[in-house]
Amino acid sequence: MSDNPAAATGSAPATRRPRVLHFVTGGFSGATQVAVDLVRAHAASGRCDALLVLRRKRHTRNERVQALRDQGLAVETVAGWAHVATIWQLVAICRRFKPDVLVAHGFSEHLWGRYAGLLAGVPRLVHVEHNSRERYTAWRLRQALWLAQRTDLIVGVSEGVRQSLLARGFPAAKTVVIPNGIDLAPYDPARHPAWTDRAPGIVMAARFARQKDHATLLRAVALLRQRGLAPPVKLAGGGKASAQRAARQLCTALGLDGQVEFLGHCGDVSGLLMRHRICVLATHFEGMPLSLIEGMAAGCAVVGSRVVGVQEIIDDGRNGLLAAHADPQSLANALARLLTNDDEAQRMARIARDDAARLYSLQTMTTRYEDLLLQGLEAAR
Repeated sequence: MSDNPAAATGSAPATRRPRVLHFVTGGFSGATQVAVDLVRAHAASGRCDALLVLRRKRHTRNERVQALRDQGLAVETVAGWAHVATIWQLVAICRRFKPDVLVAHGFSEHLWGRYAGLLAGVPRLVHVEHNSRERYTAWRLRQALWLAQRTDLIVGVSEGVRQSLLARGFPAAKTVVIPNGIDLAPYDPARHPAWTDRAPGIVMAARFARQKDHATLLRAVALLRQRGLAPPVKLAGGGKASAQRAARQLCTALGLDGQVEFLGHCGDVSGLLMRHRICVLATHFEGMPLSLIEGMAAGCAVVGSRVVGVQEIIDDGRNGLLAAHADPQSLANALARLLTNDDEAQRMARIARDDAARLYSLQTMTTRYEDLLLQGLEAAR
């Protein structure tokens, strides 16, 4: 068998490993990271051969795609400029790769991915919903529900996401929860600096988009200055240029230019987090945010908005703090509590680190996915 499963053609031996194709946005969102991690983990587990297919976006950078290939992942891309082009190019890849399972991640990729899977005759189709609030029009929802009848498994990345799917009419018997997980190796506690060696500052690692609430964080930081607290703030992440411009303009208007640093895409998020004490995610809605899990694993004290997904990870007062949604005063209060009470911040950070290792490892997530993805394939052979 070829070392590159994407190059396989014709009939495969009966003893070949099952093949799984993960289809996801090329926008390098949290959904993309989960798909990348699963493809990498499939290779490590040896239970199946995997191919990652990215739907190109205007801001998909070729160097990031190539970096995945350089890591040894089988990666292909399809056009994103028209849905029909996306579908037909993915059909061609499916006919060449011959996946046993097609996993379509996120909105609206889960629509086009499953259409392609049906046209290509892929035996098992899986839909993974990564957010609690998606842009379902009435027409898109009708399509999704029609596809659900022809889908073997629907995965919500948190119980809140599963509940949002059920509320829209998705079939309960097919809808399960698999929480997101991360590779814990970069966050080995042996690498953690002592608390006193960390910068007493704030990191928010999130792409700039309407979903994320950088504005509330910036306004909360301005309120902290009125209390005599001026922690350094690092904003890591790419995303939409318009959202970045709006955040920079607000930062300037609030007089925070010397305090807040816009880092852009960060290639060492784990190192950034481990050098700081506080990780924040101000957001309008989530599925199960990787950035908070990473902050927990890095040994940070974490603060998040009280929204679906986030409130499933943070047990307020035990392993972190929750702030009211889109409420700068509430967020400023939470940040001030951590900035002025080292003992409490360290206690929450230790518990959060232990929770991340116990509940949100990539190994745990991969095992759950593989058990469900490969379910029934052996019996069908």
